[in-house]
Amino acid sequence: MISVNLKSLSIVEDMIKNKDELNIEVITLENGAKVLDCGVNVMGSFEAGKAFTKVCLGGLAYVGIALNGTLNDELALPLIKVITSHPAISTLGSQKAGWVVKVNKYFAMGSGPARALAKMPKNTYEEIDYEDNADVAILCLESSELPNEDVAEYVAEKCGVSAENVYLLVAPTASLVGSIQISGRVVENGTYKMLEALHFDVKKVKYAAGVAPIAPIVGDDLVMMGATNDMVLYGGKTYYYIESEEGDDIEDLCKKLPSCASPDYGKPFLEVFKNANYDFYKIDKGMFAPAVVTINDIKTGKLLSYGKPNIDVLKKSLNYKNL
Repeated sequence: MISVNLKSLSIVEDMIKNKDELNIEVITLENGAKVLDCGVNVMGSFEAGKAFTKVCLGGLAYVGIALNGTLNDELALPLIKVITSHPAISTLGSQKAGWVVKVNKYFAMGSGPARALAKMPKNTYEEIDYEDNADVAILCLESSELPNEDVAEYVAEKCGVSAENVYLLVAPTASLVGSIQISGRVVENGTYKMLEALHFDVKKVKYAAGVAPIAPIVGDDLVMMGATNDMVLYGGKTYYYIESEEGDDIEDLCKKLPSCASPDYGKPFLEVFKNANYDFYKIDKGMFAPAVVTINDIKTGKLLSYGKPNIDVLKKSLNYKNL
């Protein structure tokens, strides 16, 4: 079976080799673990953001950045493109932010290949029938603080590898790389909702693609958390190629999958988050979804689409002014 950690290793090695060009910093901890700072004490770059996103996806997706798209007539933002022929493994088996990393006073949301070794969370890997047995662990951390040796040791233990084989990539939410990698979750938001909210077998999704605007840096980590989520919820477009089986209602799936199907739809995400007393678990799971979903049922030949971008909410989220 494909190893998302080994597939990502070559990307990480290239990032280390080209660290100056990428505007990132590489730190080797005393236990041999390597930390790739992609935005805490450095500026990062668009190319670093692409590489970070590829690693999040376990090396199983094409990632590109463009400046043209249907949003650009009303809202001029760069766009990220994600294309994968391994949707379940790349998005849920790797990219999903399914590991809350807490070590002493350190806190970060963990995503990326190392999750498959630690099985964080275990039920996700049972649902998609995937496991990885690599001897190297690569974890992407969304944090404004760099991890230390204790964090690396914790990850090594959970993944069953030696600390010297641990790679920790770090980017704050309020950074260019952080913004890019969150918009790069546009496909994953859809597969996550399929599995967690709609209980659809994501192994039937054979190919997937998506595009979403990349948020500019408009505030601190909290403000950017809202803005980056809005890029997908109100600007993201996804395409899923599904091999349906008898009894699957693909039309119903298509209608329920976009963010507009959620009762929380219509407000900037930060406002929704505040109304939930800053508790993610009080927010409807169905809110975490792309704005537009197109499904090609490759068994029946049907092509279905539902949802549309909401430019007004995006402009409000970004406090956008067209002078």
